[in-house]
Amino acid sequence: MQLRLTILTFLFVLSAPLVLFAKETKDVQFRLENAEPVVFSHDIHLKKYNNNCRICHNAIFNLKKRQHYTMAEMEKTKSCGACHSGVKAFSVADEKDCVRCHKGKPRNITYKVKGATEAMFSHAVHIAKTGGKCKSCHNGKIITGKDGRVTMAQMEKGKTCGACHNGAKAFTVAGNCGKCHKGMTPKDIAFKTKGISGATFSHTFHTGVYSCKDCHTKIFPFKAGAKHFTMGDMDKGKSCGACHNGKDAFASSGDCEKCHTGFKPGNITFKTESGDAKFSHEFHLGMYKCTDCHTKLFPFKAGAKHFTMTQMEEGKSCGTCHNSKDAFSVKGDCEKCHKM
Repeated sequence: MQLRLTILTFLFVLSAPLVLFAKETKDVQFRLENAEPVVFSHDIHLKKYNNNCRICHNAIFNLKKRQHYTMAEMEKTKSCGACHSGVKAFSVADEKDCVRCHKGKPRNITYKVKGATEAMFSHAVHIAKTGGKCKSCHNGKIITGKDGRVTMAQMEKGKTCGACHNGAKAFTVAGNCGKCHKGMTPKDIAFKTKGISGATFSHTFHTGVYSCKDCHTKIFPFKAGAKHFTMGDMDKGKSCGACHNGKDAFASSGDCEKCHTGFKPGNITFKTESGDAKFSHEFHLGMYKCTDCHTKLFPFKAGAKHFTMTQMEEGKSCGTCHNSKDAFSVKGDCEKCHKM
């Protein structure tokens, strides 16, 4: 009798660590930024595999090397996908089973954007639109779980939101800014220019005539200071010159004061061996417009090119008008220009 009691006591002591160990197998929560945590139940899985921890540890989950996997990786049999492939257990690739792990409602996602109002993505709206098909977006291509934030220009090429918001499936990301950026009022943009008063672009005025997609990103990227163009570039249809071509809107090659408010071009002094020659903008603007000279004869750049008197006599530079027909000839009356 005493021997039997001793054996039973010994067996109880041996089983005690197993009881304690079982209590240590807690549920594991995988926290997600925009949804409720995914909960892994040790109890359910241990019951399924007769308390054989080695089925998962360390064959699938290395306790020494903690690592997070994306859904795309799980679909390739990584992590939970090693068993949840549709053979041993339900597949992580089957979107009807998403709710078996992902409980609760996914949250809205707010994107803070520099220089613009926040953009809010509504899971509820998109889930209703896709009929609850999560994999419409979470398919390892549109939303991969690894990609960082993308620019509006990248979206226009089909990245993330742009995969659907392309003007065919849904409104295009190239315009309609107010649909995502609620309450957005684009600011005026001031361009500081050396040697001339600054030019201000009014979003308020232009959005009253055009839509956002007419300019962004076909002409202008959604990025301040991305590239500056010269007036010569604009005259060739670049930047503002795409519309300000004298047909769709007033030409960028003239009417300077329409953009450069309060601009009064100064006199230009040309230093020569025959004495300084002075060009008076004020005098010439009394008879001509900016477009008569710029940029057909003169680029909007000081010192771009100097012409000789011989070249002027051949009709170059000032000689285009100073030909004894439109104005006095450059061939004589030197003192009219040169202080000799």
